[in-house]
Amino acid sequence: MLKPNLDELKELAKDTHKETKKYFDKIKKRVPKNLDGIMQNLHDAEFKKTDCLECANCCKTTGPLFTITDIERISKSFKQKPKDFITQYLRIDEDNDYVLNTVPCTFLDANNKCFIYDIRPKACREFPHTDRKKFNQITDVTLKNIPICPAAYNIVEKMKQKITFTKDTM
Repeated sequence: MLKPNLDELKELAKDTHKETKKYFDKIKKRVPKNLDGIMQNLHDAEFKKTDCLECANCCKTTGPLFTITDIERISKSFKQKPKDFITQYLRIDEDNDYVLNTVPCTFLDANNKCFIYDIRPKACREFPHTDRKKFNQITDVTLKNIPICPAAYNIVEKMKQKITFTKDTM
């Protein structure tokens, strides 16, 4: 069972949003030593006990960005021209990025499995991005992922416990 569950997650994320944003602002101003190593360890520990197939909330509520490389790889697998794949599945969003036409994800089945898992977009492979290098540069993305992903919420809450700031560093 996911902890927190999806019903609780939105409320918890809302309750901790201001605190987490302030915390991330401190992280950006004074990057802790070995931040990426700490985040990798927290990420790995969380995903040893987290089964994304129980949730798939990311696939149900948000759509990934598709890079040109993603489009070429997936359309080749579908034996389609990239242009035809784009026409059938994607649209251009307000940031001029390719995203899915619809949410939940077209490629998600009833058991929360991805039809294109082995060739899925880079954004899907890296979600929730809590193990990315230079984590301090993607805290805004993480802040957006916390209300969507129980694992991201847990990783950030453990991060706050592990990396603390004294009054001198505030």
